[in-house]
Amino acid sequence: MLAPWIISAFTVIAVYYLDRWENKHVKSLFDWVPAILLAYIIPAIVSYVLNADYSQASIHNFSKDYFIPLAIIAVMSSLSLGQLKAIGLKPIVVFAAGSLFIAVFPVLLMWLFADTELISKTIVSESYWMGIPPIVGSWIGGSTSQLVLKELVECPENIFLTVLVMDNILVNVWTILMFQGIKKSDKLNSWFKISDIAIPEDIRAEKGAKLNPWLSAFILLGLVVLTNFLIESFVVKVVLLSFLGLALSNFIPQWNFKFALKTGGILIIIVMAVLGLKLQLATLGFNTQFLGFLVVWLVGHFIFMLLIAKLLNVNMAWVPIASMANVGGIATAPAVTAAYNIRWMPHAIVLAILSMATGTFWGMLTIWLLKRFMTS
Repeated sequence: MLAPWIISAFTVIAVYYLDRWENKHVKSLFDWVPAILLAYIIPAIVSYVLNADYSQASIHNFSKDYFIPLAIIAVMSSLSLGQLKAIGLKPIVVFAAGSLFIAVFPVLLMWLFADTELISKTIVSESYWMGIPPIVGSWIGGSTSQLVLKELVECPENIFLTVLVMDNILVNVWTILMFQGIKKSDKLNSWFKISDIAIPEDIRAEKGAKLNPWLSAFILLGLVVLTNFLIESFVVKVVLLSFLGLALSNFIPQWNFKFALKTGGILIIIVMAVLGLKLQLATLGFNTQFLGFLVVWLVGHFIFMLLIAKLLNVNMAWVPIASMANVGGIATAPAVTAAYNIRWMPHAIVLAILSMATGTFWGMLTIWLLKRFMTS
């Protein structure tokens, strides 16, 4: 039987290089099946073909102690709070309102329709509620938050894969809709009578020498090792490492932001490859009712931000930008933004990084609300 480390290493190397292969057929594959999902599925396929069970392998404990914490602190250390000033308060409020809606709305919907078959049977009895926090993490924070929240809520592997598949479908469709929607921003500004349509300040490129990547890696690993030595609780580690990451990026002038972000992306693929070893493909299912629940949730998020933007009298272009920063991430947010104004692309990137930095905390709020709902 192949060692789980070999399967995970093969998966990470294959996905990493396939994602960078300039082949139109491979590129079209990754347009619909992102690297994060492929990294999760490949180990499961190998396990299925070999008829092997790697769910109890020691690599999972190692991942929880080192790979996941390293991914958290790396991603968090890629956020510079100073860059948020160039965006302005109102667009950030629109973005935060979208995040708040994502975190709170599913629990509110469950409370309002608690007696329906969808809520009482599918979401509660079939434990699909455990898939809600990973979705919150995916939409607000990205893959890192999604993985952390999956661990915190102890989401079963079959539900997690179902969530991943449906989430991937929705995000792809949503990205297409936002590409089209942002082109209508001027019409929406006229329709909603928005007068504040000024172009935000430029975000200046960072200057000066940055820390050597090896030194940056040593700092990140050292903080994780120290945290593991001092703290047992996984939740406390997540919170502490998040703040340590912010401290690195905002109090060390020479901090290497690009290295931190790239490292975080690679670590996410590693974590997914390890998690894929737990997955049993025979348990995979697809629930159309739950998919409908997700559609209502996502559309409601957009409508809510439209209302907030109207109340704040802010350019409606910030709504699809903020939505993609939440739901799409660091790749799709600037791409959608460029369809409206290419000069706003850096602002979309900063919002996407802010989303990555806060997703775990919003998901923790969702877990707390869900558990209160379940106990009541």
